[in-house]
Amino acid sequence: MENIFQDIKESQARFFATGITQEIRFRKNSLKLLKGAMLLHEKEILDALYTDLGKGPDEAYMSEFGLTLEAIDWQLRHLDHNAAPHYHYTPLHEFPAISKTINIPYGNVLIMAPWNYPFLLAMVPLVEAIAAGNTAFVKTGHAAAATSQAIDNLVRSIFDPEYVCVIQGGHEQISALLELKFDYIFFTGGKKLGQIVYDAASKQMTPVTLELGGKSPAVVDESANLALAARRIVFGKFLNAGQTCVAPDYVVVHESVKEPFLAALINEIRKQYPNSEDIGKIINETRYEHLISLVNPAKVIYGGSASRPTLQIEPTVMDNVDWSDPIMQEEIFGPILPILTYSDFKPLMRKLAALPTPLAFYLFTRNRLHKQYVERIQPFGGGCINDTVIHLTSDNLPFGGMGASGMGHYHGKYGFHTFSHDKAIVEKGNLDLPMRYADRKPWMAKVLRMVLK
Repeated sequence: MENIFQDIKESQARFFATGITQEIRFRKNSLKLLKGAMLLHEKEILDALYTDLGKGPDEAYMSEFGLTLEAIDWQLRHLDHNAAPHYHYTPLHEFPAISKTINIPYGNVLIMAPWNYPFLLAMVPLVEAIAAGNTAFVKTGHAAAATSQAIDNLVRSIFDPEYVCVIQGGHEQISALLELKFDYIFFTGGKKLGQIVYDAASKQMTPVTLELGGKSPAVVDESANLALAARRIVFGKFLNAGQTCVAPDYVVVHESVKEPFLAALINEIRKQYPNSEDIGKIINETRYEHLISLVNPAKVIYGGSASRPTLQIEPTVMDNVDWSDPIMQEEIFGPILPILTYSDFKPLMRKLAALPTPLAFYLFTRNRLHKQYVERIQPFGGGCINDTVIHLTSDNLPFGGMGASGMGHYHGKYGFHTFSHDKAIVEKGNLDLPMRYADRKPWMAKVLRMVLK
């Protein structure tokens, strides 16, 4: 049976073969068109994010819309440099020659976005794929139906499907897409679906980026500024109702400062979320029910109330949590914050390192040695010292996981290179040195040894 997306896939292959998408002017014009269309569709997009996730206009702009505009502007500013040949030192044994790398697009790419940041995590990879000169399929997060439709409307208003095509839908559409041979797959989502994508890509020998997740810890040591740590942890944890892949999943606080930290934490929740309805909503009833099942009422020291009709869960803090508790066995992905304690820094770091590698890691400290240990030794995708989540907002830093939290990275130049192949070129002139050939003179072998030692 013919694949439902085969015709569009073939039209994209034909369009890419024309070479138009590789022209710098075309790429810039496409990015400018996308930015202009975003500004025209801004209200529709922000309204859709409210419908799907209960995000108010300020949060939706800050965490999704505005960051996408920044990504477009970054690629426009740096496109000439990134797309130009880059020259490299030529080793003596290749003299005379010119060594360079040229970035070429992969071709037809598949971008698979999740539901938790349904606009940002669909559009930023698309921006970088366009900047690199590709055509693209964009599979939106089907649980965020309103935002998926807004993205479809946006893209259809400026691009033909032979260039960029948005695909909505669920498992049937995902299965059909994964049957096709793409030149690159960029996936953001959960580990289970990521494994399916990875398996399908391996059968086609298709390179992939997998942006997954995991249980990202926040460690508060005895030297930390507790009020500031509490403020920034509350921000990162409860943004988007905790449905953020780099949210602090849990806090491990030094036992000597646990009580003042908890007091500061609860005070911050009251300040940032004075009304429980101010927090966003859980994406659907299935996720809502699962999150409720993780809450142990006996360990709740703040919050715990929930509203099934609105799918909202009050910011909730659980104390005296043990590593073996159910809430510590999976990524929470909701507004529930477990608190654990530790007494010795290095044993804690070794314990955390033995767990599946997290996407993010946050350390609150004034201790230089603790900071250096985390930066140089502790395994994780990326993170912050004395803050949370903001590392993913910079187009000058790579964003991605390692191990269980994914492979590959993007943002800024890293995203451009993710969607490009770095082609190595050595350009030789007509001067032909005889040393490398089999009929070399005996003395030439000595020269070769001197050059290659």
